[in-house]
Amino acid sequence: MSADSVPAGIPTAGGESAFADRLTRLGAQAAKAGADVVIISPGADLAYFAGHSVPSHERLTALVVPVEGDPQMVVPALERPGWTGSPIEHLGVPFSTWTDGMDPYQVLVALLPAGARVLAVDYHMPAVHALGISWAVPGSELTLAGEAIGELRMRKEEDEIAALAEVGAAIDRVHGRVGEFLRAGRTEAEVAADIAAAIVEEGHTQAEFVIVASGVNGASPHHEASEKVIEPGDPVVVDIGGPNRTGYYSDCTRTYRVAGPSSDPDVEEIYEIVRRAQQAGIDAVRPGVSAESIDRASRAVIEAAGYGQYFITRTGHGIGLEVHEHPYMVSGNTLPLEVGMAFSIEPGIYLPGRFGVRIEDVVVVGADGAILMNRADKALRTVGG
Repeated sequence: MSADSVPAGIPTAGGESAFADRLTRLGAQAAKAGADVVIISPGADLAYFAGHSVPSHERLTALVVPVEGDPQMVVPALERPGWTGSPIEHLGVPFSTWTDGMDPYQVLVALLPAGARVLAVDYHMPAVHALGISWAVPGSELTLAGEAIGELRMRKEEDEIAALAEVGAAIDRVHGRVGEFLRAGRTEAEVAADIAAAIVEEGHTQAEFVIVASGVNGASPHHEASEKVIEPGDPVVVDIGGPNRTGYYSDCTRTYRVAGPSSDPDVEEIYEIVRRAQQAGIDAVRPGVSAESIDRASRAVIEAAGYGQYFITRTGHGIGLEVHEHPYMVSGNTLPLEVGMAFSIEPGIYLPGRFGVRIEDVVVVGADGAILMNRADKALRTVGG
C-alpha cells in the first residue's frame, strides 16, 4: 500500500507490523485491567489500532480484541468496501458483516471468547452500542477501556512524533500570518474566519478550533469568537489547531496586542509572568518526573507573582490523534513521564472583566528534556499597525 493511500492518522514507516504490535499490546494491557475483551468503536482509537476509521452512527462498527484469541472486525455490509486496503485488512483480521434488519450485537457476541463477561469499551462508544452489547451478553460487566488504551496511545512512536512536528510547523506558519487578519475595527468572528482559512491553506485538512478572544473576552479560556469589535490596544488570545493529512493535531496559542494605546497598563507585566511560567514548565520536562510536576513548575511562577487564583486551568493535555488525550499535566496526576509522551504546556492568567494571557506549545518528552513541536515567536507581538 503506498503512502498516498494510507488513511488519515496512520504512520507509514512502521508498516503493518506497527498495527500488529499495537493490537498485541492492547490485549496484554486489557488483561492487566481484568477485562476479557476490548471493543472499540469508530474514532481516534479505532484509527490507532486499525489504521482506518469511519464516522460513528447508529450502525454498529467495532473492533473486537479479546485478551485470548485473535482480533476481529464487525462492520455493516454496506461499508465493507471502504475498508479495502486498510492496514487491518492487510493484517488478515477477519471481517464479519451484517445487513439492515439483522441484530448486529448478536453478530458481535458470536465472536466473543467463550465465557467472556468483562467487556471493556472505549471512552467514546455511543451509549446505544455500549448498552446493546452489554444486554446481548447476559450477566456481563461493562467497563471502560480508556485507561488501557491511553497507556499505549500516550507513548508516541517515531512516525507519530514526525506527524506532530509536521502539523506543529503548519500551525506556526498560521501564527506567523495573524498580523494579516488581526486589527482594530474587525470583529472576532471576522478574524477567526480568516484564520480558519489560513489553517487549511498552511496544510491542515480543517480548522478544528479557532479562539479569538479580545479584551475582556480573553479572561474566558474557551471563548467562542463573537461579534465583538476588536479595539485599539486590545490584548487578543489566539488559540488555534486542527489535524493535517496524518490525522495528528496541532494546538498552539499566542497572545497578541493590537496596535494603539494600551487598553490595560498591566498587559506587558502579565504577559511576561505567563511567558516565564510556560518556560518553567518546558524546562521541567524530563523522563521520570511526574505529570503533576510540570503543572507545579508553571503554577509556582504565577503564584509567586500573586496571580495564582487567576490560573484556572490545568497546565496541559496530551495530544495526538485527538486534541485532548492522555497524559494530563494536572495536580494529582503522579504518572511518570516517559520518552515519547506528547502534551501541551499552556499556563495562563485570566483576569475577569479585564483580559487574559495564554501561551501554548506542544512538546514531546526526549531523553534530555522537552522537544518543542512549535517554534512560533513568543514575544508579545503588536499587530494591525
